Amino acid sequence: MDDAELEDVKRRIVAATTAWERAASLAEVRASFEALFAYRDQTSFSAFTIGSVPTGFVETPRSSSERIILFCHGGGFQVGSICSHFGLVRRLADAAHARVLAFDYRLAPEHRCPAALEDAVSVYRWLLDRGTPPSRIVLAGDSAGGALAVGIAVAARNNGLPMPACLALISPWLDLAMRGESYSSRAELDIFSKPHQLAAMSRAYLGRHRNALDPLASPVEADLSGRPPIIIHAADHDITRDDSFLFAERARQYDVKVTLRVWPGLFHHFQMFGELSASKESLAELGRFIIERISDATDGPGADI
Repeated sequence: MDDAELEDVKRRIVAATTAWERAASLAEVRASFEALFAYRDQTSFSAFTIGSVPTGFVETPRSSSERIILFCHGGGFQVGSICSHFGLVRRLADAAHARVLAFDYRLAPEHRCPAALEDAVSVYRWLLDRGTPPSRIVLAGDSAGGALAVGIAVAARNNGLPMPACLALISPWLDLAMRGESYSSRAELDIFSKPHQLAAMSRAYLGRHRNALDPLASPVEADLSGRPPIIIHAADHDITRDDSFLFAERARQYDVKVTLRVWPGLFHHFQMFGELSASKESLAELGRFIIERISDATDGPGADI
């Protein structure tokens, strides 16, 4: 790993998170988050809406219509967008030789749980309604988006919808009750988040009337039987790290195949920074996982969408 590049990224993160602490409004935090991850070239993006949900496909010259990744962006359910995650999404599309369908779900606190999940499920239904074989669909997400990706799979089973081919999760925030030991042991190491910040985000998303152990909010509490294979890439210097351990353990209790890798010395969704060698390695591995599970020979031609 290039130490100079890593230290430069860390300095940028610390400067941004310090500004977030001092921000006078959530609007300022949202704008700063977008600026931190700004990716200027969005020529490979085709925008449209699904109902009232802003949506669009991201692809590269290596993208195949045989693979569709439905990507749920992170941001603690309060910040983030297609724009902030465009660079990550484009690199994932390239690594997996896939088209990525990204969308802007409703954010908290203006819209409480389960509004974000309802939007995510509606986009999944849209793919199915247009004839996309579920065996060609991947559910993916980072941070809070990881919870939404799992939530789609849980909602699909509960509503009689077919399962996707697999799930790919990046630093997923899956336990809004924050019970993992890492919420204390990694608090000083985490340059992105502190426990009190995530606790505030959890309250903003849940509101007064929803429990943090509700499976709609914390998919570690969900019935995971019948779910497809899952790959998880987490980071060791991340207060949410133990969510991945807990989720992997519970998924395996339901006989779900889980591949979990924890990256030492790295931080929450480090894959957002494409200049890092670890980011390149992680996305290449995620891409291989997806390609292995969705070969171009599966199920005949995909839907034209």
